[in-house]
Amino acid sequence: MVRVPLGGRTVRGFVIARAAVTPGRPLRPIAALSGDRSVFDEDVLETVRWAAIHYVAPLAVMLRRCAPPNLPRAVASSPLPPVPGVAASPGFSATSAFPAALIAGRRPRPQYLVAGREIDHLVASLAAPLLAADRSVMVVGPTVLEVVDLAAALAERFGDRVVIATSALSAAEQTGAWGRAAAEEGLLLIGTREIAFWPVAGFGMAIIVDEGRRAMKAPQTPTVHVREVLRRRSTVERFGLAMIGPVPSSEALAAGVEVHEPAGRVWPLVEIADRRDEPPGGGIVMDRTRAAIAGIVRRGGRVFVLVHRRGYAPAFRCVRCREVRRCATCGSLIDRSGACRRCGAAQATCAACGGRRFEPLGAGIGRVVDDLSRSLHGDVGTAESDRPVVVGTERDLVGLEPVDLAVSLDADALMLAPNYRAPEEALRLLARLALSVRAGRGRRCLVQTAMPDEPVIETLRSGRPLPFQRAVVREREDRGFPPVGEMIAVETSGAGDDIDVAALAPNATVLGPAATDTGQRWLIQGSELRDVRIRLRTVVQGLRDRGVTVRIDADPLDL
Repeated sequence: MVRVPLGGRTVRGFVIARAAVTPGRPLRPIAALSGDRSVFDEDVLETVRWAAIHYVAPLAVMLRRCAPPNLPRAVASSPLPPVPGVAASPGFSATSAFPAALIAGRRPRPQYLVAGREIDHLVASLAAPLLAADRSVMVVGPTVLEVVDLAAALAERFGDRVVIATSALSAAEQTGAWGRAAAEEGLLLIGTREIAFWPVAGFGMAIIVDEGRRAMKAPQTPTVHVREVLRRRSTVERFGLAMIGPVPSSEALAAGVEVHEPAGRVWPLVEIADRRDEPPGGGIVMDRTRAAIAGIVRRGGRVFVLVHRRGYAPAFRCVRCREVRRCATCGSLIDRSGACRRCGAAQATCAACGGRRFEPLGAGIGRVVDDLSRSLHGDVGTAESDRPVVVGTERDLVGLEPVDLAVSLDADALMLAPNYRAPEEALRLLARLALSVRAGRGRRCLVQTAMPDEPVIETLRSGRPLPFQRAVVREREDRGFPPVGEMIAVETSGAGDDIDVAALAPNATVLGPAATDTGQRWLIQGSELRDVRIRLRTVVQGLRDRGVTVRIDADPLDL
């Protein structure tokens, strides 16, 4: 990083190459270096150039992700503690074979360990051989709380070799972590998605925990995904890449990772409560579910009841035939007004029987707390309470202490949510819910659904996600959706919404423009969109210079 005088002020920039001075071409002098060390090398720069094109972003914006919040300073190194031996996890021979191959100079293809518990032991068993060989390991987790918990568990094994870097730390703390990771070999750097571009001395392996979670993708432009960045970096810099989680994403499977799964179930027992067995007007909580909750409370146990996060509408079912209300055109949810949440089609009657009366299958936190409190006499509260029955959303699963019963009141709304990834994301969330249940007889996850024959529900019963996810990849291939095809969403707001997206993508399918609350949205779909991305970069910068707000979502999770 350097400082350059420009327009009466000094601005920060990045030196990415050297070239001979062209006669007659005025150049600005470099006023000074910024910091004590470089924030990227040639290999990282190659990945950054790829990311700038893939995510349709200026190169300088992507380069800033390599740098710490403050100026990088030299860090004094100190002796590191010895690395203890860590036994390989039962059923996962990769935890010993994979690091051994990397130390020997070989580079096996990326590995995926399908696991829901003992994540800290799996990470430790993968990392220990490399740390002992003075190779550094990067671990990326989905949320600050999960990273902090994992870092604490790993620090008990590896002591000062563990360096934590999350978005919750101060700028000085993040810069200190960056400095150690860039200068010292044999460290275990663990953090949230912000560290994916950081330089790492002696980079031996990257480990991504639960790579399919939405938190692994930046919500704002540039919409960088940790998995894709580290896949690219591992190819260029030739370090190993491992992923750990209960449900591999369709993108990971399509990329050809080598999958290792345990012999038994990945998550605890899941019991299905069929809402079709209950008469109309039965309420949000089935009698069977209410009895199960009451039984756990009487025994002094703990219960977590999952309701949907904001943005999910409850599913409805027909009072006459008890079928879930679904769009006859695209199969997504029909909301209370009778409109499809995905395609907007109007449908006043039940697609199965023509009935006109419907009842909700889900509700918000407050309504569920009130409903359960009538029969449990004050033993119900939100995540902030210390009640034996807690009602919360997906956010409250993070950091949740193990429970004796976990309940999903409306799995149908998850499976029929208005995005093309709804079944995959429903399985991932419900698997996490099941993993919140502690081991032991009588402890289980209970899922209410009016669609017990759906593949997501069958997969929950089996506790083995791979057949379902491989079927998802085949379905996406038939439709040309990611991860087999490529997609880019373009959103504009403000003056100058006259962009001709179709002209920028002559060999791709362009859908739109569709009106949004603030402007317009297009969707570009094709098998190879690199040329489109390059053309978009110039056009988007021109629009932004005119004051138009433009959001580019590469590989969108929602259509």
